[in-house]
Amino acid sequence: MRELLIDFITSLDGYASADGWPGWWGLEGPEYLAWLGEQPPVTYLMGANTYRLMSSFASGTPPAGTAEMESEEEASVDELTRTPKVVFSASLEEPLTWANTTLVRGDAVQAVRAMKAQGSGILSTLGSVKLCRSLLKAGLVDRFRVVVFPVITGATGAERIYDGYPDVALDRVSTRIFDGKIQLLECVPRVLTAPPGANNNP
Repeated sequence: MRELLIDFITSLDGYASADGWPGWWGLEGPEYLAWLGEQPPVTYLMGANTYRLMSSFASGTPPAGTAEMESEEEASVDELTRTPKVVFSASLEEPLTWANTTLVRGDAVQAVRAMKAQGSGILSTLGSVKLCRSLLKAGLVDRFRVVVFPVITGATGAERIYDGYPDVALDRVSTRIFDGKIQLLECVPRVLTAPPGANNNP
């Protein structure tokens, strides 16, 4: 049985990115980068918008106005290129230009449920806020991992991550601080049907 991990990096106010800011909000440090390099092999899951953005970085043709990538970001994208990836989309056409990417046109929730039942290893989301929300609502997520960067991007933030989510209880697995400023929160999610105490939810 495969494990499904939702993996986000966010600002303190819950944005996935911010207009005009560099990757990782320019705050990545050596401890955090080393931790990224220590992660076990995964298969990444994403939607079409994330695929288009990330594959443009991989091909060296990012959207106009995008901040120039630093060497650490380039290394991260190179590693993503070598990693197995699955994109769920009805609009993309084969052949896909980003290496090691499989296109799935069917229902993402059904496809991921089948993927979890086959083999072993870790499935991890990459960006893809809507896909993550659908997988969580379907009860397919085993771990919820958020790396919080110490910025508030109220004026420039893009992609509010948690809009449209159900109520979710998060049972802590681990926490960690990188470089004295970046916080890792790793939890097991439990989707609630009502606030605690209102409908026998713990």
